[in-house]
Amino acid sequence: MQSPEDLKATLCRAIDRTRQASSDFDLNPGVALREKRILKPAAVLVAVTQDAQLILTKRAAHLKNHPGQIAFPGGRQDDTDRDLTHTALREAQEEIGLDPSFADILGPLPSHETVTSYSATPIVAMVPSGLTFTSEPGEVAEVFTVPLSHVTDPNNYFIEGRRWRGQIRHYYTVPFGPYYIWGATARMLRGLAEAWT
Repeated sequence: MQSPEDLKATLCRAIDRTRQASSDFDLNPGVALREKRILKPAAVLVAVTQDAQLILTKRAAHLKNHPGQIAFPGGRQDDTDRDLTHTALREAQEEIGLDPSFADILGPLPSHETVTSYSATPIVAMVPSGLTFTSEPGEVAEVFTVPLSHVTDPNNYFIEGRRWRGQIRHYYTVPFGPYYIWGATARMLRGLAEAWT
């Protein structure tokens, strides 16, 4: 296993190599998107522990958007947020109780357009191992970790499809144990995997 210093260096190299924005529509070139669509700014925290575990959440089942799905902590940018890094840290504190002072911010990955009309910027950070998280029950059903080695291996990704608005929509998945990681979360992670060395 890499030392925390080596892991940080590897993450920083991958961030520097990941240049292309992504979209929930990447695998669906036949979907016509409005040219003047307005995307709401959002951010998610891609938090990696010093022992190379990625922190993810399972969204609460009653939520209007993406109920029960696997996601990064994150959400829409508030008017009072200083920037998107502040958005990601604020949301992570609200959703999983992560103290922002524990996050060593490494930088952003390219933005990702979601089917719900958000432009989500993933903010990569390293956090200490062994933290205890507190789920916000209104939004988060579970906080769990996945080995970073699993989601940075392109061989663990699959393309699947389901009917959406009358058409078959294709998307990436990167399942792990009982967790079906798919959609925007898997697509953002796939970009990181493509840049991993």
